[in-house]
Amino acid sequence: MAHIHDLLLFDLDGTISDPIVGIARSINHALSHYGCESLEVSSISAYVGPQIDETFMSITGLKEPKQIQDFVAKYRERYAEVGFSENTLYPQIPEVLSNLRKTNTPLTVNKKKKKDFAERILEMFGLREHFLFVSGGDVGIHKWQQIEGLKASGAVTTSSVMIGDRAVDISAARRNGLFSAGVLWGHGSQSELEAECPSYLFASPSELPLLVRANSSIERT
Repeated sequence: MAHIHDLLLFDLDGTISDPIVGIARSINHALSHYGCESLEVSSISAYVGPQIDETFMSITGLKEPKQIQDFVAKYRERYAEVGFSENTLYPQIPEVLSNLRKTNTPLTVNKKKKKDFAERILEMFGLREHFLFVSGGDVGIHKWQQIEGLKASGAVTTSSVMIGDRAVDISAARRNGLFSAGVLWGHGSQSELEAECPSYLFASPSELPLLVRANSSIERT
């Protein structure tokens, strides 16, 4: 891997931490409130990654914006209160992030959840200090648009690499001319990721330092 990357842009859900319990319980909280049948946790893995409004449209079959907004609001009600705290860190992540921070390559987070949720999760795990900035999204904003905005502002460049577990992470990076790294410990399958032709594909967090191995190892201060 000879490329030198000026910035590592991490997805959060399915890459740094596993949000399945909090997301599943919050989705079911909303479904139950509006009289819909709850889903098994195992079936909700497919919805970790897509936007939450798209998730409720897929689950309920509803299309009317106001109805979907109601489901999203009820989901966020529980997620903001307790769901975010039901995340669990993937093994090796704290050590890997600590080691990456010792290089001269900035680390950042780009996720589709609202920024405040991402900040709270990172603070909860004591990981916020590793990241230069956190970029969050909202309903109606696609990940490629988030990255497009970061690129337009100069926060990321075509030498940056987007790291994530779902196809949307890889396609968003490619659409903006960034490098991409698919990770296999999250909720996206190997076939899903390979179909998007990522620049890299990693089976374990311990492989992530390969992205900066060619870079200087000067410690950040």
